[in-house]
Amino acid sequence: MNGQSKKILVTGVTGLVGARLLPRLVDARFECYALVRGGKGVPAGVTAIEGDVLDAASLTEAVKEVSAVVHLAAVFRTQDIDLIWKVNLEGTRNLIDAVKMHAPNARFILASTSNVYNHNNPHPGREDDPVEPQHPYPASKVAAEAALRDSGLNWSVLRFPFVYGDGDGHLEALPKHMVAAKFHPAMRMSTIHHRDIYTAMKMALAGAMDQRIVNISDEAPTTIYELVRLVGETMESSSEPLENPWHLHTDCSLARSLGFQPTVRTVYQAFQEKLF
Repeated sequence: MNGQSKKILVTGVTGLVGARLLPRLVDARFECYALVRGGKGVPAGVTAIEGDVLDAASLTEAVKEVSAVVHLAAVFRTQDIDLIWKVNLEGTRNLIDAVKMHAPNARFILASTSNVYNHNNPHPGREDDPVEPQHPYPASKVAAEAALRDSGLNWSVLRFPFVYGDGDGHLEALPKHMVAAKFHPAMRMSTIHHRDIYTAMKMALAGAMDQRIVNISDEAPTTIYELVRLVGETMESSSEPLENPWHLHTDCSLARSLGFQPTVRTVYQAFQEKLF
């Protein structure tokens, strides 16, 4: 990592992804600093730095002498569209500016979403496909990606699909979201376990994904019907044709070519090994 230092700053450490990634980074002997708002605790082995991505002045000390920034902080499921854009775009811009000023050689890794591709794509979403986000969250992430690409920093963007595991409750909450969104039960959805977010992030920290946008997913997109049944719920079948089969399915060929191999290859493996 940039020669010697393993000092990294992680944002969003209290979120579903950050809370599960941070202990793994500590176990891998990274010197972890966590950007937290006042009063928030951090795991053992992590140094807390009080700050907020919306408070640009608070980021100066946070980024000094870091060799990498892992930017996970984001707002997702909320009706407050202004907050989504403030945190996900303005907050990212603030962090970019701080890194450019105080740690210009640092590696900047942005966690993004695979929900940026055209819903009617004729194939699984690829990194070189046009992005056509339909909702504020992915739209804000696309804008943040663009800001990072244009920053002049050493950047990488990891686009994650549906994230689950390690007791996050995300998969268990899936049925209500699928019903509300009226997804076809035969639609296949790409997934990634928290353990392999770490697998991908460790590669990115080592430079394997520099200057790239990379889809990260496991090896077996699974139907909505199967996922709902795996968590003990039921879903009605449908005789209607599946009109947009690739909507939730991402192509992970680039990541594979860079050496990424998920350790939790399928949701069924996670179920069998009690990794939910």
